[in-house]
Amino acid sequence: MLDAAIRRVIDPALNAGGRALAARGARADVVTLAGLVAGLLAALLIALGVPTLWALPPLLAGRLADGLDGAVARAAGQGATAKGSDFGAFLDICADFAFYAAIPLAFAFRAPENALPAAVLLAAFYVNGTTFLAFAAIAARRGLETSAQGVKLIYYSTGLLEGTETVIFFMALCLWPQHFAPLAWGFGLACLASALLRAALSARLFRG
Repeated sequence: MLDAAIRRVIDPALNAGGRALAARGARADVVTLAGLVAGLLAALLIALGVPTLWALPPLLAGRLADGLDGAVARAAGQGATAKGSDFGAFLDICADFAFYAAIPLAFAFRAPENALPAAVLLAAFYVNGTTFLAFAAIAARRGLETSAQGVKLIYYSTGLLEGTETVIFFMALCLWPQHFAPLAWGFGLACLASALLRAALSARLFRG
């Protein structure tokens, strides 16, 4: 819901950072993988039981890399189109989903009482992610495009919860880990609502 507004604010800085990294020989795929490693490091710190505030710097660094990889690809011409390469888009979405799964799983490892809400949250992520990818696949077949969430090779359909809301949610978990259960239940329900809204949009767009 917030991604389109946030992209208008951050894209100029991300594009400038992408050009600077590309000028120094950075590759977009390496930036993507570096972001994933940072996100998984944040999850590891959470799972090990250290103060969750320690996980915030690598978590935010990983999300910054996730925003920079496409800008690096466009600046360096590392793809068949100005949007980047097909493999880069594949790697980016896989890294995102791995990160989104790792954080709730880390809280389940951290404390046994987190296991059930973490499982519900992961199930909600799975359902929401399925509607997202199914919508993207059919939209691509129909030639639909949007740049509301930035220039992408994959059609990013809008939803009640998007990347910005998820990062804010993960930051809240790190700030208030003692409230993991109610935060996870609430965000999980919101994810399911987002999936239902996307399903309704699909019914309106794709029928016939």
